[in-house]
Amino acid sequence: MTTQISGRHVLFAMLAFFASIIAVNVGFAIVAVRSFPGEDTPRSYLQGLRYNDTLAERQNQAALGWRATTGLNAHGSGAALLVSLNDRAGVAIDGAELSGDLQWPAASRYDRRLNFEALGGGRYRALVSDLAPGRWRLRARAERGGEALDFESDLTWRQ
Repeated sequence: MTTQISGRHVLFAMLAFFASIIAVNVGFAIVAVRSFPGEDTPRSYLQGLRYNDTLAERQNQAALGWRATTGLNAHGSGAALLVSLNDRAGVAIDGAELSGDLQWPAASRYDRRLNFEALGGGRYRALVSDLAPGRWRLRARAERGGEALDFESDLTWRQ
């Protein structure tokens, strides 16, 4: 028994083909938007409008001459994020208030707010529990007596 292909068969085959292509594309678009919505910084448009203020603040911070060095060390079942602050002459900066976030670059849902404690000698520590292995970004601010330093550091945690 032979079946002849009619125009109706070709029409249904083409509709099924394009429907499957559209369904796959819609599925990929949904997964892409859910995994990374595209804007990792809140109110990025407003930050762009104030960019000249940001440039002026960075220039003031560069003239101040503060330097920050960072590192991650094992601490119990988690990690200790260490920050050392020094001025241009290498003198330790004590009495600063540090605030910051440890960010997972691929997904902001893993970001963590850090609470720093002063250790003395210009050293500050924030304890982090359950840190996933991989690359992390530290964005922090140190303030003391009306002076401030904004700094970033890429850190790798291997444990």
